[in-house]
Amino acid sequence: MTALDFDHLESLLPRYDRAGPRYTSYPTVPAWSESYGASHFGAALRRISPPRSKTLALYIHIPFCRELCHYCACSRVITQNDELPVRYLGAIAKEIEAVRANLPPDSRVNQVHLGGGTPTHLSPDQLTQLMNSVFRAFPQADAVELSVEVDPRVTNDSHVDALRAWGFTRISLGVQDFDPRVQAAIHRVQPVEIIEDLTARSREAGFTSVNFDLIYGLPFQTVETFDQTLDQVFRLKPDRVALYSYAHVTWFAKQQRGFERIDLPSSDLKLRIMLHAIRRFIEEGYVHIGMDHFAKAEDGLAKAVATGQLERNFMGYTTQVCGDLIGLGPSAISECGGDYAQSFRNLAAWEGAVIKGRMATFRGHSLSDEDRRRGWVIRRIMCSGRVVDGDYRHEFGRGLGEDFSRELRALEEAVRDGLVVFEAGDSFVVTQTGRLLLRNLAMIFDAYLPRERDSSRPVFSRTV
Repeated sequence: MTALDFDHLESLLPRYDRAGPRYTSYPTVPAWSESYGASHFGAALRRISPPRSKTLALYIHIPFCRELCHYCACSRVITQNDELPVRYLGAIAKEIEAVRANLPPDSRVNQVHLGGGTPTHLSPDQLTQLMNSVFRAFPQADAVELSVEVDPRVTNDSHVDALRAWGFTRISLGVQDFDPRVQAAIHRVQPVEIIEDLTARSREAGFTSVNFDLIYGLPFQTVETFDQTLDQVFRLKPDRVALYSYAHVTWFAKQQRGFERIDLPSSDLKLRIMLHAIRRFIEEGYVHIGMDHFAKAEDGLAKAVATGQLERNFMGYTTQVCGDLIGLGPSAISECGGDYAQSFRNLAAWEGAVIKGRMATFRGHSLSDEDRRRGWVIRRIMCSGRVVDGDYRHEFGRGLGEDFSRELRALEEAVRDGLVVFEAGDSFVVTQTGRLLLRNLAMIFDAYLPRERDSSRPVFSRTV
């Protein structure tokens, strides 16, 4: 790939900074309907058939956190009540039974991800109880990838040992920023020594991949302070890094409203922080995966980019073949049998449904033929960065130009800006510069977006 022109990017990116989805699905969640319920989801599960039933992925949402991080817009329950996790484990065991009853008997899993919230809010014994419930219902496939997100402040050696005993090999640490002033503002104080110790302990225990989550655009951040954070990151050498833009979504995360009275970086400063970080990652030998993700050259994600085998689902970028995904726990999302389904986000509503042996679906979407065609294009933009007319013809029996003439014309601005290059016919490839703006390119093919933009309130975070 050609080197990034950072002077060009500094003038280009502000024009593309707009609200837009991250495209872990198409259609995206705001387009789904609450008329879709548990009976629809049960039917979707029953449509899963071999060989796809042998390669299920599981996402398990553990919603609990001990403290509220003020930047966070995730679905979580802030609690220090030890009884809630106990009730959660009983309820999710019921949910696993209800879901499993609708699946083929030979169903196995090749990917498991624990997300949150804070999965390590559960004690090591409780994590063991959870994984016992999971693997009694879903035996592991021959090659299974197990990953977990952790809060370093509450994760101890016993958590690490318990997770490794179950075969977890990927661990993601919420770092965000090492600057003490920034940490105090976002209510997430964690000295660098905590991250250093957990990183070393994870590697000693046998985790083969350590990911750091970073956020730019937080209160009091400057290019200089974030550069010091990057110094510490490169000293610890994570295998993967997610460099997220702070999403100021005060209509959803009300605690963020305090930031407006503190010191959020200006849009110009935020852009300079991002570009400086990208430059440093590239200089340190990390491969740009797409959007805001980076990986060491020897990492599986970097190799998948090079071979065009990168995949994406609700768990993010992955090297695993994406079959059907089952989401468990409150707010969890499933993608299976041609449908999307999401469980109740409210813990009590979710628990009330599953404890009665029902599935807790509160909204979803059944894919139309047009959804499948547009989703096919969007997934290739987001993953391989290449959309080939011949592949589309093979899949759908007609050419890209027949279905997307307007959208292909709309790419002309991206071509002029160096984000996209057209190849033979209507095929096109995303440039290295364009990989920073994959969301914007995918938005061109999103038929639901104009309606979502007309919503009475904001829906999506900014793309830059």
